[in-house]
Amino acid sequence: EVQLQASGGGLVQAGGSLRLSCAASGFTFDDYAIGWLRQAPGKEREGVSCISSSDGMTYYGDSVKGRFTISSDNAKNTVYLEMNSLKPEDTAVYYCAAASHCSGYGPDYDYWGQGTQVTVSS
Repeated sequence: EVQLQASGGGLVQAGGSLRLSCAASGFTFDDYAIGWLRQAPGKEREGVSCISSSDGMTYYGDSVKGRFTISSDNAKNTVYLEMNSLKPEDTAVYYCAAASHCSGYGPDYDYWGQGTQVTVSS
């Protein structure tokens, strides 16, 4: 079965850092792009970042560019999201998802993980 397990969320103060992990299984990892998307209460799901597992190309949403870094460890079928200089507006449930190509739109993704909560206090 296809599984995407997001982990690493938690509570941090503004200006702090967190590293999220997405462990994938049940599909050919190198054939997919892995994205991070987030959803805050009352808001639509927002694309955060994406990495093409085959060639390592990366993409970032405007709101996180320069603060977040996505990377992958293909040997472990795992994608990471290093989040620095966190702001209260980063508070959301963060989901990892798999698609044929990187996209900032949720409907483009085929498989989804359960998500991990990130809370940034001020």
